Amino acid sequence: MERVTAMAASELYTKRARVWIPDAEEVWKSAELTKDYKDGDTALQLILEDVTSIEHKLDPKTKNLPHLRNPDILVGENDLTALSYLHEPAVLHNLKVRFMDSKLIYTYCGIVLVAINPYETLPIYGTDIISAYSGQNMGDMDPHIFAVAEEAYKQMARDERNQSIIVSGESGAGKTVSAKYAMRYFATVSGSASETNVEEKVLASNPIMEAIGNAKTTRNDNSSRFGKYIEIGFDNRYRIIGAHMRTYLLEKSRVVFQADEERNYHIFYQLCASADLPEFKILRLSSANDFLYTRQGRSPVIDGVDDTKELCITRKAFTLLGINDSYQMGLFQVLAAILHLGNVDIKERDSDSCIIPPNNRHLTAFCELVGVTYQDMSQWLCHRKLKTATETYVKTLSRLQATNSRDALSKHIYAKLFNWIVEHVNKALITNIKQHSFIGVLDIYGFETFEINSFEQFCINYANEKLQQQFNMHVFKLEQEEYMKEQIPWTLIDFYDNQPCINLIEAKMGILDLLDEECKMPKGSDDSWAQKLYNTHLKTCNLFEKPRMSNRAFIIQHFADKVEYQCDGFLEKNKDTVNEEQINVLKASKKFDLLVELFHDEEKAISPTGQVPGTGGRTRLSIKPDKSRDKSSKEHKKTVGCQFRNSLQMLMETLNATTPHYVRCIKPNDFKMAFSFDPKRAVQQLRACGVLETIRISAAGFPSRWTYQEFFSRYRVLMVQKDVLPDKKLTCKNVLEKLVQDQDKYQFGKTKIFFRAGQVAYLEKLRADKLRVACIRIQKTIRCWLARKKYLRQRSAAITIQRFTRGYQARCLAKFMRRTQAATMIQKYQRMCVERKRYRKKQAAALALQKILRAYQARQKYQTLLRESKSVIIQRHVRGWLARCWYKRCLVSIVYLQCCIRRMRARRELKKLKIEARSVEHFKKLNRGMENKIMQLQRKIDEQHKDNRLMSDKLNSLETSYTTESERMRAELTRLRGAEEDAKNKGNQVSSLQEELERLRKELSTTQQEKKNIEDWTQAYKDKMEKMVSELKEQNGLLKTEKNDLNRLIQEQSQQMNEKMVRAIAQETQQLETDLNEERSRYQNLLTEHLRLEEKYDDLKEEMRGSKPGHRRRDSTHSSNESEYTYNSEYTDLEEGSRAVEDVTRGIDTSLTLKLQKRLTELEQEKQSLRNELENKDEQFQRARARDNVEFKKARGAELEYESLKRQELESENKKLKHDLAAMRKSLLGDAATGAGAPGSPAYKVLLDQLNSSCEELEVRKEEVLILRSQLVSQKEAMHHKDEKETMTEPSVYADDVSKLKDTDEIKQAYVGLKDTNRFMRQPLDVGDLLSRLRSAAPDFHKLNEDGELWLVNQGLKETVRLLEHQLQTQRRTHDSEVETLRGELQNVKEENNRQQQLLAQNLQLPPEARIEASLQHEITRLTNENLELLAEDPTASQEARVIILRRMVDLMEQLEKQDRTIRKLKKQLKVYSKRIGEMGAGQTEGQTSPGQMVDEPIHPVNIPRREKDFQGMLEYKKEDELKLVKNLILELKPRGVAVNLIPGLPAYILFMCLRHADYVNDDQKVRTLLTSTINSIKKILKKRGDDVETVSFWLANTCRFLHCLKQYSGDEAFMKHNTSRQNEHCLSNFDLAEYRQVISDLAIQIYQQLIKCMENILWPMIVSGMLEHETIQGVSGVKPTGLRKRTSSIADEGTYTLDSIIRQLNAFHSTMCQHGTDPELIKQVVKQQFYIIGAVTLNNLLLRKDMCSWSKGMQIRYNVSQLEEWLRDKGLMVCGAKETLEPLIQAAQLLQVKKKTDEDAEAICSMCQGLTTAQIVKVLNLYTPVNEFEERVSVAFIRTIQTRLRDRCESPQLLMDTKMIYPVTFPFSPSSLALETIQIPSSLNLAFLTRV
Repeated sequence: MERVTAMAASELYTKRARVWIPDAEEVWKSAELTKDYKDGDTALQLILEDVTSIEHKLDPKTKNLPHLRNPDILVGENDLTALSYLHEPAVLHNLKVRFMDSKLIYTYCGIVLVAINPYETLPIYGTDIISAYSGQNMGDMDPHIFAVAEEAYKQMARDERNQSIIVSGESGAGKTVSAKYAMRYFATVSGSASETNVEEKVLASNPIMEAIGNAKTTRNDNSSRFGKYIEIGFDNRYRIIGAHMRTYLLEKSRVVFQADEERNYHIFYQLCASADLPEFKILRLSSANDFLYTRQGRSPVIDGVDDTKELCITRKAFTLLGINDSYQMGLFQVLAAILHLGNVDIKERDSDSCIIPPNNRHLTAFCELVGVTYQDMSQWLCHRKLKTATETYVKTLSRLQATNSRDALSKHIYAKLFNWIVEHVNKALITNIKQHSFIGVLDIYGFETFEINSFEQFCINYANEKLQQQFNMHVFKLEQEEYMKEQIPWTLIDFYDNQPCINLIEAKMGILDLLDEECKMPKGSDDSWAQKLYNTHLKTCNLFEKPRMSNRAFIIQHFADKVEYQCDGFLEKNKDTVNEEQINVLKASKKFDLLVELFHDEEKAISPTGQVPGTGGRTRLSIKPDKSRDKSSKEHKKTVGCQFRNSLQMLMETLNATTPHYVRCIKPNDFKMAFSFDPKRAVQQLRACGVLETIRISAAGFPSRWTYQEFFSRYRVLMVQKDVLPDKKLTCKNVLEKLVQDQDKYQFGKTKIFFRAGQVAYLEKLRADKLRVACIRIQKTIRCWLARKKYLRQRSAAITIQRFTRGYQARCLAKFMRRTQAATMIQKYQRMCVERKRYRKKQAAALALQKILRAYQARQKYQTLLRESKSVIIQRHVRGWLARCWYKRCLVSIVYLQCCIRRMRARRELKKLKIEARSVEHFKKLNRGMENKIMQLQRKIDEQHKDNRLMSDKLNSLETSYTTESERMRAELTRLRGAEEDAKNKGNQVSSLQEELERLRKELSTTQQEKKNIEDWTQAYKDKMEKMVSELKEQNGLLKTEKNDLNRLIQEQSQQMNEKMVRAIAQETQQLETDLNEERSRYQNLLTEHLRLEEKYDDLKEEMRGSKPGHRRRDSTHSSNESEYTYNSEYTDLEEGSRAVEDVTRGIDTSLTLKLQKRLTELEQEKQSLRNELENKDEQFQRARARDNVEFKKARGAELEYESLKRQELESENKKLKHDLAAMRKSLLGDAATGAGAPGSPAYKVLLDQLNSSCEELEVRKEEVLILRSQLVSQKEAMHHKDEKETMTEPSVYADDVSKLKDTDEIKQAYVGLKDTNRFMRQPLDVGDLLSRLRSAAPDFHKLNEDGELWLVNQGLKETVRLLEHQLQTQRRTHDSEVETLRGELQNVKEENNRQQQLLAQNLQLPPEARIEASLQHEITRLTNENLELLAEDPTASQEARVIILRRMVDLMEQLEKQDRTIRKLKKQLKVYSKRIGEMGAGQTEGQTSPGQMVDEPIHPVNIPRREKDFQGMLEYKKEDELKLVKNLILELKPRGVAVNLIPGLPAYILFMCLRHADYVNDDQKVRTLLTSTINSIKKILKKRGDDVETVSFWLANTCRFLHCLKQYSGDEAFMKHNTSRQNEHCLSNFDLAEYRQVISDLAIQIYQQLIKCMENILWPMIVSGMLEHETIQGVSGVKPTGLRKRTSSIADEGTYTLDSIIRQLNAFHSTMCQHGTDPELIKQVVKQQFYIIGAVTLNNLLLRKDMCSWSKGMQIRYNVSQLEEWLRDKGLMVCGAKETLEPLIQAAQLLQVKKKTDEDAEAICSMCQGLTTAQIVKVLNLYTPVNEFEERVSVAFIRTIQTRLRDRCESPQLLMDTKMIYPVTFPFSPSSLALETIQIPSSLNLAFLTRV
């Protein structure tokens, strides 16, 4: 990633600059600088979007600044390469804004289309969207998968190179859906080259492959568990002819195991859901939860998916691909057998063996379904066969081994079934047509990394490494090509090359190589393989690592991330072995052929070492059959890894041979939430899929590229006037050198300017600053002017208001002062009185309260003293009694205690004494002297007793005194407590009294307030009563007024009811009209379909008739001269073969007929080319043969040349005479109007007789010319017949004769003769014979349609082809030897021809007399030169030829003089006639012409009308002239030339006049055939020249006029109201042609629709360029930076359509229709349809182009629409409804310009955009893109508000308008005022055989 330099940092990292900083949650977070960055700063001061201030530390080593954020106007771009700053946060933010805010899931990243899965069905894949993207450039529309598909299709057709679309991404990212839509686009756009519905078969393969190869995973409900590459084949016309599919690495382990929340393949659940169907009873299926293989994931149902319906779709797809019901049931039996096999319960017998119980229900069902025996299958499920060199023995399997063997068999059967289905799908998609090119669609798994990665993830990531390498190289190559193309100095860009990682995997001694080697080892294991990997790569490759805590795993550094792979199972999955004996049992099935077919190529497989692996007798299946046992071991060394590597190599070779297109699918979140974006997951996938690598490669060079014109338009604001030079390139160079000082930041290419990353943002900053300064200046000036203007208005108004206000205030002040003084006096006395009364009341109340309070206090004090006294007495007595009681109790207790103690002591003494008494003697002996001691002790005791008594007395006295004192203290305490209580009571009394006093005060104030309120109420009531009286009076008046109003309202309501009734009737009428229009539209659509089928039927008849001699369908590009001759032959043979052809057509299949038609067309084209070649070579050969016969040929050639010149001169003179006659007739017609030369006058008769004689003389001269032509033809035929045997075969002679003839009758005769000759020569090829052959083969047509169609074609056309080949070979043998000679001769002839044309042009400019002499002189000179040449070669022959030529010249000179005399005579007569006419009409013309009237008023160039008395406006013709009439009047009549000068609708009038005569003579057959021939001929001419607007318009006008004539002269009173009496006499009398009128009306509808299609084809390429892209108002729209996908320039270059182009084309259409006499109402309908197409196409492109949705573009559109409205106004077509068809476009333009912020804006938008649907409004708002920084984006909340308000609309969810819709057409009756008897037939129509009646 490029970092900004230190120099630019100070300019870019300024205050308020926005940057991206890393973030743990959002990956990247936006921040804004609060301080300028200066060199040397170690941190940036930033503020986040949540107004949090942070300090961003810079890396002290790198000093890299954070990424800069792009300007807001670049956010949301269609192409990421258009961003000025190309880095990871910019890419992530742009994708997020487009996905979350604009709901756009597609974005370009250079050549890559990034597709984000929305997890929601979007309406962007319909047929209308496909039509919108078809034919568009990839950059002209918004990013879409259809745009990529269109680009691939276009490059295939343009570059003649195969294409590939590589779709990759994680599981659940939408790869399969993207690939499916790409194939749908190809099928829709290209169609198929045959009628076998190949495109439907290609699409039908999708549901089949999804059913057997897709499953539900935790990441995706429809995850493809295999890779596929589909090649869609195209023929040389780029129509689909077939397809071929290759698959990669099917996940077979899913068949036997699924993780939680996952499913097995869909087909199993579809079968279980349809188990109740009668045909599935034999499968013995039940719920999916009953089978082990379908219940492990515990998620058998997918929300929103009906497995039963999905199975029906799958079965229909099988049928469409040719897999019949029996094979389908066989497939279902195999699948059901796999489910039953998974439920087989294997019991453990011991540790080394197992057993299947007998009569196991599921194993029985398995055996019955596959047709094998129960014993064999149960035997080999639990046993294996071991083979050694000498013997073979059977070994038992443990339960675990048997279970693994069973699962391996299930996986192998499913894999075989999968491959069989793929093979048959490919067979169904193969065609016999040679493939010219193909487009491959690769849908392959993306980079995967899980917690546990195994062999499958290893292969997937290996494939992605290869694809990423190819992607990097392609991106690098495109960048280099772009630089070389623009001649920019190319510097090597360093990009990541993952070749080392690929070498680690696939090189010698790589991971796959070591894995295959380990598989060959007898005791190879995953552990030993892991050790080999460590020993080989751990120290030599830095991309290979070993985990720290594992010895059974390894880590590879892939291009996207590090992945740790677990080695467990690698060897087993790489071997892919299965028990050989189980396969043999299945192959031995005799009841089930499909199973045998699955294992048809299966051979015995052994271990690569030839020994038995450790797991027992398993076999690994080989891909190719082994030819010998020795070769078998070698063949079976191809492991799964080896096969995958080889297939991947083939895939890479295929991709490298094509032009790749990349689609990277991104999964926005892991929870399948709609439009939820997880930045962490998104950036992880962007790194893995190579998008960021593309950005890095682009950013390393010059990513921003502008054309000089775009740069000039965008940055013109940065230039001053002196910088603008005529040369835009030089101007841009000069400006850039001033703006950007560092020249390394940009480079100048041939057509573009290349910028480094960030430079466009810098220029945008300069532009925005310049515009901001300009805006501020403009705003300042305008605001100053507005403020001053507002201030002056306010000042004047304020002065006036102040003047009146001050006067009013002064008057009010004086009045107020007087009232205030009076009120003050009143208030003084009133207040005094009130205060005195209030004081007296308060005084009396206070005295009363004091008296009562004092008495109450005295009573309370007395009661207290009394209670205290009594309480003291009671307390004294009670305390005394209590003291006495206490004393007595104490005394008794003491006495009792003393007694007890004394008793105890006495007992002790007694006991001692007794003891002493017993042993007194002993004691005496032992203790002598003790008695003395006892006596002493006794004395001491007595003394102590005395002391105790004294102490007791003292204690008693002290106790008595203490008791007394206690009593005294208690009394005092009681007294104090009473005093305290009294004080408290008194305090309470005081507070209560104060409260009572306050309450009384409040009551007093309340009473006073109530009194005041009562007084106020009284006054108010009085005022109210007075007011009520006045109101009653007013109400009385109002009641009277209301009465009058009610009367008026009743009248208005009655009137409104009447209007409502009228409105309801009008609405009902409008509804009926709408229903009628809908019904008419349906009828016209049905009519269109009927006509299409009718044309198809006619084409088939013509093709079938084309096999007859003389019948050949002419290509529409052939000239009318060629088609006129086939017309007669077709009509003459029509009735002969129509019945036979219809019989054959009924029995032949449509596809067969179309193939016959195609083959016949090719043969006819070949035959026509041969004829053209024959004609050219015959002409050359005639010249070569003339060389051999010099004498005769030279003389004859000179004679023919002279006669040809003479004939041309005569014809030119005749044309001139005709022109003079026509001029005379015009003048006579003008005189007839004035009465000067009225019919019957003598002058008129004389002139008419002279003119008739002149005409007769001209006819005589014409006959002489025809005689001269016939002589020439006869002489040519004599010359040809003389040498025909020596030169060529008879058919070539006839072809030569026809090519040389020029007269119409002679050519017809020659053609009929040639046809008869061909019929005679081709008699063996009879139509009856061909029909009989076809009838005989009719029962096998369904087989012929598949395999033998070409045989039928060869059988049917065998004779014709042989004749054509014979003629071709004969002519080639004749002419090959003369080719070189003829080339030189042809060059000479061309030079001579050019010289002759120049001389002829010079002669034509001379007078007639000089012209003839010059021609003769030239001819004499030429003949002299030729004679000199002949004389040099042969003097004798030259002399004889000269004599013959001179004789012939004398004869020609005599004839020439005779013609000259005749011409002079005619000229003199014309001069006399002209002079007489001028003299007769000069006087009257001058007298009758007013000053303001034009004398030379233009009139229609018709003949002079002859008013005959008996002429009834009818034309008679013979029956045999009917074909000639139709031919001359319809087939050969051209709108340009002859038809332009006719009366509008003249062919219709002539046909009706012929029809009138048939009606007059009551010839129903003639009427029927004339009408039928007319209708068929009009259809024929429209079929031939249906793409010519003038032809279609001409016949639409004539058909409508013919229809109006049939109505006008039908005799119905409704149509006769506008007729004259004479016209009513011309009404049809014998036949009612109402049914034919309907048929002709249907024909007119067909012509109208064809005219609309022709006009649409011309207008369509102009609409988008003229209405959207071209800047009609220059400078309003700013050109935004674009990416790699450049859009069409809006600058009007040469050849670019503009609005003026559209208006000019509309003018051309309008003038053409007016010139042809189209009804005005019909013109209005055509214009309405044209404007609908303009509006619909423009709106559709606007909805699909984000760059067009801006405020400035809305202004452009509104201006363009106003120009179209102005055109309507100029043409007087404002009321035709065309303006209303543009209403949706107008509303869309207004939507782009209105404010889009508040709820009021939302309400205004909802009320304004009534013509747009909700989807269209939301789409425009989502696409709205600011062009400048001053504009604001539409917030998501505002769009949701719009959606909420429009929720109740009932409308179609379709996004785009239907551009194919055609309004129903009506043909209002328009009678003609032209009288039929006045119509003259011009001679130019060649209708002389018609007779006026």
